[in-house]
Amino acid sequence: MHLPKIHPSILCADHGNLGHDIRLLTETGVDYMHMDVMDGDFVPNFGLGAEIFNCVRRYSDVPLDVHLMIRNPARKIKFFRELGAEIITIHPEAGTNTAATLAQIRETGAKPGIALNPETSVENVKNLFPLCDYVLAMTVNPGFGGQKFLESTVPKLKMLGELSKKYGFTLCVDGNINAERIRQLHPLGITNFVIGSALFRDDPVEMIRKIREENA
Repeated sequence: MHLPKIHPSILCADHGNLGHDIRLLTETGVDYMHMDVMDGDFVPNFGLGAEIFNCVRRYSDVPLDVHLMIRNPARKIKFFRELGAEIITIHPEAGTNTAATLAQIRETGAKPGIALNPETSVENVKNLFPLCDYVLAMTVNPGFGGQKFLESTVPKLKMLGELSKKYGFTLCVDGNINAERIRQLHPLGITNFVIGSALFRDDPVEMIRKIREENA
């Protein structure tokens, strides 16, 4: 089994000391920087703007994984690709033609993905899996960090783990993830993990070391 890939959620970093956090994560060898973009409409919160992207790029060359929680994401694909996005994930509910938007993402040279809210049915989006390099399974309702993990999502994660083998997409999970959750979920076929509040609450370096040691 491969080591879990770690995507620190920059939304949860200390934005008063962001350069320090980005350098520390980069030196620790994280796999991606997870960038949550929210428009205050599709989800009730706002974040992250171009200035945060530029700050992350100033201090790190780690690939950017961009999660667009915005309406009509097709309008902003080029914008975020130019800010350095290497993975762009959209919500099927957020636009009128998800397949065309995924194709647009691929045309820019980024890897396309879809994000599945806890209540989103796998059956309703299965036709999109052949178009995706990534599937981001949400284990909280999107919009805010620090929410409680929804245990009801675990059967869906098991199903997605099996489907990832069939369709060849990378399965990532996002929502109150910590070292214990990774130990539970990694055997289900989930290879990539977004970690937010839990990572920045204590010592990110120690937590990442623990995750890698436990899942070696």
